[in-house]
Amino acid sequence: MERTNDGYFIGSNIAEDLRILRLETNVRDEDIRFSRVARRVRWKQLMKENAGKIDVELAKQMEADCYDVCLHKENPGSRTLAGHFELEPELLAPIGAPVPYSPAGSFDSKVVDARMAKAMSFAARWGSADGTAFDAAAFLAAHPQFDWQEGYLKSRPVEPWVEFKSGEGR
Repeated sequence: MERTNDGYFIGSNIAEDLRILRLETNVRDEDIRFSRVARRVRWKQLMKENAGKIDVELAKQMEADCYDVCLHKENPGSRTLAGHFELEPELLAPIGAPVPYSPAGSFDSKVVDARMAKAMSFAARWGSADGTAFDAAAFLAAHPQFDWQEGYLKSRPVEPWVEFKSGEGR
């Protein structure tokens, strides 16, 4: 459990508390070839660079970040906050990582600030945070190894950010 009155919360599918991470998991938290580790490093970089300046709009931009800390360059892929496994030709991650071009990654994004939390609201975007559309038919044509997903794999068009409030109907 973490509490903060003037801080932030980030997440990238890895424990933030190093005691828990090192004592209760087998994650190699220094191996930035792993998506979750690279994304954790990138979140910390962005939070440090933008301390005191973060608002909802900047948080949306941060969610859409495509900087790969392993390759030290903009490179949409599995190790970026926008999470594009489907664009990754060869994963640098050790054994146990998804296969190349895996149709996986970030499918939605959410941000909230103190004002929104008090009002029981948040902003969200369905699909990739960076606004990249995913065309399932084109993907399957380019990557026939995933043909078994035909009929199940769905396209994700570019969707806008929307604010949701508690108590809203459909």
